[in-house]
Parts: sequence; structure tokens; C-alpha cells
Amino acid sequence: MRKDPLTGKKIIFGVTGCIAAYKSALLIRDLIKRGAEVKVVMTPAATQFITPLTLSSLSNNNVVVNIFPESTAGNTGMATWHIDMTRWADLILIAPSTINTIAKIAYGFADNALTTLVSASRSPVIIAPAADVDMYENPLNQNNISKLESLGFYIVSAEEGELASGLSGIGRLAESNKIIDAVELILTGYKKDLFNEKILITAGPTYEDIDPVRFIGNRSSGKMGYALAKSAYLRGADVTLISGPSSETAYQEINYVPVRTASEMKKVVVREMKKNQFLIMTAAVADFKPVRVSPGKIKKSNRLKEIKISETQDILTSFNRENKIVVGFALETNNELANAKRKLKEKQLDMIVLNSLKDKRSGFEFETNKVMILKKNGKTIKLPLQSKFQIANKILSELI
Repeated sequence: MRKDPLTGKKIIFGVTGCIAAYKSALLIRDLIKRGAEVKVVMTPAATQFITPLTLSSLSNNNVVVNIFPESTAGNTGMATWHIDMTRWADLILIAPSTINTIAKIAYGFADNALTTLVSASRSPVIIAPAADVDMYENPLNQNNISKLESLGFYIVSAEEGELASGLSGIGRLAESNKIIDAVELILTGYKKDLFNEKILITAGPTYEDIDPVRFIGNRSSGKMGYALAKSAYLRGADVTLISGPSSETAYQEINYVPVRTASEMKKVVVREMKKNQFLIMTAAVADFKPVRVSPGKIKKSNRLKEIKISETQDILTSFNRENKIVVGFALETNNELANAKRKLKEKQLDMIVLNSLKDKRSGFEFETNKVMILKKNGKTIKLPLQSKFQIANKILSELI
């Protein structure tokens, strides 16, 4: 059975005094479900928003609130607890983090249990800020966030949305799935190494209409393309995602462009490639389209005997490839390796990712994939079955 990357990982979970503190319960629950061991540390202000008992029950561990015990009489046994705890941890995650805690960490304060732990930490630290829009955008706070990033802290930026004050703007705690993705990213050895890179990714199927209610399509869910877009964003890239119909959702910071047909996708790719250096073509573009699209529903009584089709235009031949890095995907059922090598050469790709429908839990609609990466220099990398998020990160690392 495939092992979850978070299984057995030891995480110190910091909670600060913010209305979004209630979301920490959901995050802790999700981390525990994925096999992580979690120990919670709260600032005194955080206890005004959610109780230590709640987080202790969810984490199955005692919750630390104060540096010192309430009573110093007798044998307290505290000693250097903060050193022992940081040596235990693989990661410190603070979600939510107030701007006050961000400022304290940025300037080395160690005046409560959480900031003391951060000052002693040997492991990576992820900070997910949350604040009202004016507080979050305050230049002092933005400078502190930038300072922490320059020192190696990983920041999961706040998102835009409706805030507790009733205002709308940036400052809402990032969605739980994004924070968990960032935890997995860091704990599996990746970092923000794609700054200033502009990456264009296509995903999902394309649909070619037969009439207003029927189409030619395929079973692509878009999961692989969306995983690549999320991974690239978390690693610091400027990401544009062009997607055919899909139930998947992208992070709000990703430039998302929905399309339906192969011709629509081609038009957007040609436009966007002028602004991007990389193209990762994960979309399962329909190879054929009906010659004629009926303006009305074709009735069964019409006894339709055939649909005349023509080939759709190859998107990879539609734009200037000079100084661009282009990655293709090949999903095959027969002669997989030979067909992938042929496609790599004929389409003049820098890299192609091959997956087969013959591999269990791989390909369409699954959360996992098993692929082989073929590079134009002849290098071949075989990747075992794992999550599409992990596959995505390995593909991106081969691009760098």
C-alpha cells in the first residue's frame, strides 16, 4: 500500500490570537488523518478564540500555552522543554499567525512559548498569516513577511475574500488544502526554487460539440495538470493554467483560463506563450472534431448513421518555440515507450511524460500516477506509483 508522505512526521502546530484560530482544529484533524503526529503550542491570546482542550483532544497530546508552569512550587520538571520539543519536530507550522507574532519572530523576540520554540527551531517553519486587510497590507507587516522569507521561512500568503470585519480584501487565512500542500512540499524536500519563472500549464480534456447536448471528449479529469499548477505556485512560480472542463479547483493566485474546445485552447496557448518560458502540456486535447455541428439537438428519430470528423490542429506546432521549454504528455495503451519516443522527436519536445492505462491506479481520474520521464538528451527517469502532487514536483525538478 502506498505510504502517505506525512505518515510519521512530527509537527509542532502553533496557534495565535486571531479569529481564524478556529480553523486550526480542521487543519490538525487533517494532519492527524494523514498520519502526522501533532503537538500544539498556543499563545495566551489564542485561548480567547479556541480552547486548549479542543486542540488537545484533536491532537491526542497535551497543549503548551505558557513558558513556565502555573505553579513553581515543588518539582516542575520543565527544564529545557523548548529545546527537547524543537529537537523532536520535523516542522513548525503556525496557522493562523497574527501580524504581532510575525513581527516578534522577525525581530527575534522569545516572549511566549511559541516564539521561544521558533527561536530554538532546527526544522523548517511555515507561517500562514491572517489579519484584516489594512493590517495585512500595512507596509510594516509586509516588510516583516519579506524579511522572514529572506531568512528561509516559508510563507503561505493570505487570500482575498470576506473578512471578519465585514470588509473584503486580502488577509483571510489560506485555504486548508493549500496549507497542507505546503506542509507536504516542505516535508518532502522541496522549496521555493521557481521564483521569477513563468510557467504555462494546460489541463483537462477538450470537448468538441456534435450538437448542443452531445460532444466528443475523453475521461481526463485534469488532476495531473492542476497538481502541476499547484506545485509550481507553491515553489514560487508565476503560473497560468488553461483548463478544459474539470471539477478540480485551482488556487486563487493562479491565473486560471477556462476553455472548452481544442481551438479555444490553441488560441489561449498561442497568446500566453508570448509571456511564458515553460509550457507543460498535460491536457488531453481531442484529436478529432465533427465537420459539422448541428444547431439543434439531433433527434433519435433522425436515425443518425455517421458523424463525419476532421483532425484538430496540433497546438504544439502553433507558436514560436524559440527559447521555450516544452513538455508533453503521452497516455498510451500499446507500444507505450516507442510511441512516447516518437512523439518526443516528432514534436521536438524537451521532455515527455509517459503514463499507461495498463498501470493500476494510474492515469485518468485517479489521485495517483506512475510515469516515465523521457528527456531529449536520452535520459530516462522511472517514477513509482505515488500521488500526482509528488509526481508534479518531480517533473518540475527535472525542468530546473
